[in-house]
Amino acid sequence: MNNVRVLCVENHIQYLDALKYMLEAAGYEVVSATTGRQGLSMFAKQPIHGVLLEYDLPDATGSTVRAEMKRIKPEVPVLLFAGVGSQTPFLIRFFDSYLRNDERPEWAFKDLDA
Repeated sequence: MNNVRVLCVENHIQYLDALKYMLEAAGYEVVSATTGRQGLSMFAKQPIHGVLLEYDLPDATGSTVRAEMKRIKPEVPVLLFAGVGSQTPFLIRFFDSYLRNDERPEWAFKDLDA
């Protein structure tokens, strides 16, 4: 997945490190932020192909940050998650599959991109 850049926004450093490790192991270039404000700034200024966004950030809700990201670049998938836990590996596999599948049926993912 050369040159595919993913933004990961998570305010707990230990969780951020785990997410970065899993995404890098899947072949992604990972940039990270610990606040919604940082995430929005990076998203607006850098080429980003997908975003993993923690719902509970210290400066904003993930849904507010996601709405602004979709306003800036509506074509970039932004996946909200609520903390790191036992479902995280599934989340990463789902996200990876979504980004790798260029011919995904748009109707099947309409709710994810809305």
